[in-house]
Amino acid sequence: MRLIDVLVSTLGLLLLSPVFLLCALLIKLDTSGPVFYRAQRVGQYGNHFYQYKFRSMVVNAEQAGPGITTAQDKRITKIGRFLRHYKLDELPQLINVLKGEMSLVGPRPETPHYVAHYTAAQRQVLNMLPGITSPASLTYRHEQSLLVGDDWEMLYLMEIMPQKLAIELEYLARRTLWQDLALIVRTVWAVFQ
Repeated sequence: MRLIDVLVSTLGLLLLSPVFLLCALLIKLDTSGPVFYRAQRVGQYGNHFYQYKFRSMVVNAEQAGPGITTAQDKRITKIGRFLRHYKLDELPQLINVLKGEMSLVGPRPETPHYVAHYTAAQRQVLNMLPGITSPASLTYRHEQSLLVGDDWEMLYLMEIMPQKLAIELEYLARRTLWQDLALIVRTVWAVFQ
């Protein structure tokens, strides 16, 4: 799978370079600050790494609110809403794939804060490289809209996160190359719908 990750991420970065430039320009025209955001995540075997994204929130948003973004989050910029809607903010993760920190398909990486809540069984997802897409990320692709109300973080910790991890673990138990390729196609299709 590593060979496929390297080939696809390299080709993706080359082919999508005009999209990268356009996103960078839109971010700079919308707000001041860096184009990229580096989010600390927990990767394979519990190793920490920085996940690259196009910045879709105000500068220093992590100091102004929680690590998970809700649908009504005021920290999201105008261009950021557009980037998030079409998942364009996720494209720089191809850099993480090329560096070997992520794979195209694998459990979505989580922040150290939320990984600290994993059970021993749930920590098995850390045996795999995290991915840009996964079955749980497709199932919960509109997760922000579920995180409403004053107890949204408890909802995430007690219901959503365990359900996502169960989906990931079930997929990893029967994973094949063909299923990974089908998942990539389903992800691209979902983005264009």
